[in-house]
Amino acid sequence: MSGSDDARAPERLDLFLAGSLFFDIVFTDLRGVPRPGTEVMANGMGSLPGGVANLAVAAARLGLVTGLAAGFGDDAYGHWNWAMLGDQEGIDLARSRIVEGWHSSVTVSLNQAGDRSMITHADPMPLGVADLIGAELPDSRAFFVDLGEAGHRAADAGSGAAPWWRPALSGDTLVFADLGWDDSGTWDEGTLALLDGCHAFLPNHVEAMAYTRTDTPEAAVRRLADRVPLAVVTMGGAGAIAIDQSTGEEARVPSLPVPVLDATGAGDVFAAAMIAGTLREWPLVDRLNFATLCSGLAVQHFGGSLGSPGWGELADWRAAALARAEHDEAAHEIAARFDFIDRALQRGAPAARRARATLEYDRRR
Repeated sequence: MSGSDDARAPERLDLFLAGSLFFDIVFTDLRGVPRPGTEVMANGMGSLPGGVANLAVAAARLGLVTGLAAGFGDDAYGHWNWAMLGDQEGIDLARSRIVEGWHSSVTVSLNQAGDRSMITHADPMPLGVADLIGAELPDSRAFFVDLGEAGHRAADAGSGAAPWWRPALSGDTLVFADLGWDDSGTWDEGTLALLDGCHAFLPNHVEAMAYTRTDTPEAAVRRLADRVPLAVVTMGGAGAIAIDQSTGEEARVPSLPVPVLDATGAGDVFAAAMIAGTLREWPLVDRLNFATLCSGLAVQHFGGSLGSPGWGELADWRAAALARAEHDEAAHEIAARFDFIDRALQRGAPAARRARATLEYDRRR
């Protein structure tokens, strides 16, 4: 196992997360549906770190000092992912490793007509998250955790092993949790017991209703608010709804009307923005609006981590929104809804921007 001599942990992180890393190749605007024996041309293509990198990049571009524990393949894809995340995006990789003799997990995403199909090849990593993190958890204001992965690891261990983040629940670290799609269709409500001690839960409305055995997002978010201080349910094109018991706030916001090129990683961008707003102690409605704005900007570009906006893109969007508001009433309402962006920019938000779409080339040639 190897790492990087340049990886140096900061005194305290804003956000730390761990999980599975992929090398993603994304094809967009396909001219047809691939069939056996045929070749289909795509009008767009990008290469980017995927999986857990989607949320890590989104958080880093929003100004959060972000640390990541992940295994990187000992191949060209893995070394490129390491350089992209560590050098270009500024993510702390002190708890990550390049795993000798192990190849990167690769996903090819085919995007057409607003939907996508994916092909993935991955071998199990020969070490676990606990091996990457070590005996002492990093000092971080927040953790983001995947309850699904935690539940599977505990079940596989057969001993009810505690998730890696459990020791942090006795301190001041805020634990933000998500729980993905249940392929088995069981939607075991007992899985939600892993939320004990977590600060926030951010499922989509289908997942939230399935796990809580409710019929509406409104009923689901109220059921979840009995389990965590901050319950957030995303509703796709219908926006998002949330209850923050720690501040006594409830809020619901519509989505941002935008053309969707690729929805990959939109939920990760939403979560990163919610974490950023919470750590900055913004009102709940501003946090929800911020998260819908960031995810709305992301889906107009392909690739999860690639499409994540930085404050540079947010500043550009804000300037364009204010210009449109001078001549359009609907645009004026949208501009007013996001006036908190001005205050954030005035406080000197870092001007990070999106990365290049694919492997860098030598401009001197």
